[in-house]
Amino acid sequence: MEDTYALIREHKWKIIISFAVAAFFIFAITFIIGLNDVVDALEKASLELILLNFALEAAIILIWALRWKLILEVMDKSPKYTTVLTMLLASLFGNNVTPGSAGGEPLRAYILREVEGMPFEIGFASATSDRVFEFLPFVLISIIAALFVLSWELPPLTRIIVVIMIALTIIMFTIMIYAGLRREIAQRIIISIAKPIYPTFARFSKNNISFREVTEKLIFYVNRFSDGFVMSLQDRKVFIFGFFLSFAMWGIDMTRMYVCFSSLGTYPPFLPLVIIYTIGIFISFLPLLPGAWGIREATLIGLFAVIGISADIVMAASIIDRLASYIAPTIIGAVAALYYGRKVKNMASKTNGTNIKTG
Repeated sequence: MEDTYALIREHKWKIIISFAVAAFFIFAITFIIGLNDVVDALEKASLELILLNFALEAAIILIWALRWKLILEVMDKSPKYTTVLTMLLASLFGNNVTPGSAGGEPLRAYILREVEGMPFEIGFASATSDRVFEFLPFVLISIIAALFVLSWELPPLTRIIVVIMIALTIIMFTIMIYAGLRREIAQRIIISIAKPIYPTFARFSKNNISFREVTEKLIFYVNRFSDGFVMSLQDRKVFIFGFFLSFAMWGIDMTRMYVCFSSLGTYPPFLPLVIIYTIGIFISFLPLLPGAWGIREATLIGLFAVIGISADIVMAASIIDRLASYIAPTIIGAVAALYYGRKVKNMASKTNGTNIKTG
């Protein structure tokens, strides 16, 4: 992750194509449902409640930045709150343009290293710890969701797929925490992955680096990551506040989705909404398309049908939700990412100029 921006530029066509496929899925689903019905529902939506939806999403991001700042203060040192917030927004762009929301954490660590001088592994550990707190409410709710889904009258295949996705997410999350707490396990996993890949990379690399040197570097980074990871979870203040802030964010997010439906004059039962929306969030982490566009919407339509909400209303509510939770943060995050991209480039130019003068 020497240059995250270069990585995004290198794969820009894949990102554009994936968004095009997602747009096609959304259009196809809307067309099948009835484009006019969805448009009619959106035209009748309450502007005041749509604006409230944006305000609630802004509150979530502000709390998120506070949580990450608390983690950074324990692990190393934290920049001021506005800087942390801007970095978080840049990372949201990285998350939203990459399938499975996998680009945000490395981007946070990269910006922290280049701008604040924080070691990459510490920055990455802070972002991963932040992700751990983010998942805490969803893991608890997902267990309840799986039980409820099993009791609903759904097609057997749909029921199996949803439960499997929830189970796999919980398993991956558990493995991530276990690896963070047990560094020797993480070392073994990383080295076992690197071993078969090393010969291929060695052939294309200009530097003659032995696998032993690679192993030593990997162990060093894993140890630093594990130290920071454990420190953030063991600190009582961070754990209590992180846990509290995570549930506050989750509560606001659930309320926000209820507001999306309310803006259309529909008031779903809150408990089923929480369960269905939680499943939708888990689907968003699938490494298929950015934000799982189309796949998430199709799943929500099928699940909300169980509680009697028509497909056109679900699609309209999902569009209102996506405007606040996905489109707006992606646009603002892109501006933040470009700002830091230019800042890193200017800092590198000044450093090179100083080296030339002193040389």
